[in-house]
Amino acid sequence: MHFSIFLFVLAALSTTIANPGSSLTRTCTISPLGPGRDDTDQVLGAITRCGHGGHTILQEGVFNITRKMTWDLVESKVDLHGYLSFTADIDYWLNPNNTYRVVFIQSQASWFVITGRDFEVDAHSTGGIQGNGQPWWEYFTTHAKADGDGRPISLTVYRAQRGIIRNFAIEAQPFWCNCVAESQSVVYDGMRCNASNANPAFAGTNIVPNTDGINTYRSDNISLLNWDITCGDDCLAIKGNSTNVVAKQIICRGGNGIAFGSLGQYVNLSDIVENVLLEDVQLRRIDASVQPNMQNGIYFKSWDGSVNGVPPTGGGGGTGFVKNITTKNILLDRVAVPLHLYQTNGGHSLDLPSNLTFGGLHFENWTGTALANKIVDIECSVAVGCADIRFSEFNVSAPAGQAPRFICQNVEDVSGLNGPCNATGLP
Repeated sequence: MHFSIFLFVLAALSTTIANPGSSLTRTCTISPLGPGRDDTDQVLGAITRCGHGGHTILQEGVFNITRKMTWDLVESKVDLHGYLSFTADIDYWLNPNNTYRVVFIQSQASWFVITGRDFEVDAHSTGGIQGNGQPWWEYFTTHAKADGDGRPISLTVYRAQRGIIRNFAIEAQPFWCNCVAESQSVVYDGMRCNASNANPAFAGTNIVPNTDGINTYRSDNISLLNWDITCGDDCLAIKGNSTNVVAKQIICRGGNGIAFGSLGQYVNLSDIVENVLLEDVQLRRIDASVQPNMQNGIYFKSWDGSVNGVPPTGGGGGTGFVKNITTKNILLDRVAVPLHLYQTNGGHSLDLPSNLTFGGLHFENWTGTALANKIVDIECSVAVGCADIRFSEFNVSAPAGQAPRFICQNVEDVSGLNGPCNATGLP
């Protein structure tokens, strides 16, 4: 789909489902029961009564949530003025029986799932989720962690159609802040995720790994507008079979940058990422005592062509393609590697090269600073190569006194850089 048409469709979507209130037939209003009281039953009861064709209002305050929860919303609205506070009982949540496994990729766990169609959830910039992540982050400084180990995603939108999440905050997410999976036509307008270590004992270390802002997976027509993410990993991660995605007005504070991937992890599956627009994005280094990382600007990654182990922790050998990706108006603040593409995730030196292809990657109006002179590092698979890599007004500065390096390996048809792009990045 051409991007001008795509943006028109998204604008029409936001106006058609942003105000379902005119047809709502009943209202359910609840307030927190108070400190030490369990609010899970009353929250689920209100959603059961008013989640289909009704209006649910959660008043300001803290709702204590002690077990997994699904909101099935159909032609309805939820006003979430307060916070859903998920207990920090780590042993309880790590029990697979106590979370959902609806996100197939890497067998991830979820404690809160929103599903349904034609709904709006508005947190009014006063509510959202309290993930109580500090005990989790400290726990995993002394315990092994791996994908699929049961750390819960804070908010999962799953098998949803025509939904809007507005003005939502997620504080101290233990793991991924958001995931949208197997969904169509979902708009997030106003999202804040804040994974910030508060323990001075861990100042200056990345105690908050895997606190991604969002992972998109097997979803189409997804709009991410007005996001502010503080995290220790990917600010946004566009995973397999994400198509027609728009992300605009994004601020990423610390972490690993914006990722396309990883892709090709499942040998029997094909990953497609197509028609993605990132526009008006800032990637900012923050106080190192809070978060020392600001690794990438935007990067692309796939597993190689050999199979090493099985998902969720191993894999490789999958196929697919990434094409028609536009990134424009990107501001970088002291990132380690501004633009990176590699196809050897989880690989070994004698592995087969990846057969997953990247092409139609366009980078427009990039500015800002890098910590080293390797500004562009595109290392494509020798088996398939990359094509149609275009730059326009790409002006990211290397450190003072250093000439910028642009590395292109197995790349055809690259244009627009203000210097040579070759296998070494040297003149």
